[in-house]
Amino acid sequence: MRSRTATWFECKIAYEKVMEDGLQKKVTENYVVDALSFTEAEKRIMEEMSSYISGEFTVKDIKIAPYGEIFFSDEEMADRWYKCKLQFITIDEKTEKEKRSNVNYLVQAGTLNGAVKNVDEVMGGTMIDYVIASVAETTLMDVFEYGKNKQDDKPEYEQQ
Repeated sequence: MRSRTATWFECKIAYEKVMEDGLQKKVTENYVVDALSFTEAEKRIMEEMSSYISGEFTVKDIKIAPYGEIFFSDEEMADRWYKCKLQFITIDEKTEKEKRSNVNYLVQAGTLNGAVKNVDEVMGGTMIDYVIASVAETTLMDVFEYGKNKQDDKPEYEQQ
């Protein structure tokens, strides 16, 4: 489990997908890319998707993703993305009252329980008091990290 802080953009892509029955259907899918600007996010999602989609596709929407950090998993079964809302607990020094601040994280896992486990694994290594306020599965298909070499996806014996 590793985490990464960056500027993330949610991109909505529309294209004609060939379904299992052989028929074509118009679909819209959501992805997240790491970029420095909206322009770069559009360029990156076009590059990433051109290797997965044969034919034309359209970038329907790009917006800044509401995630403070993304927790990636190396587990083979971690094929879903969960939005986890955490509340960080602090004590106000003047009033001595508990204060909670909300932060959203995107967590890769195979199940909802796996997402909670992954959050606890990352946050357990910190000194921050927190509560998991909510966990919900997203419609995201994938997340593309900046600078992630496509060669990294090959099995070790194929890498030179």
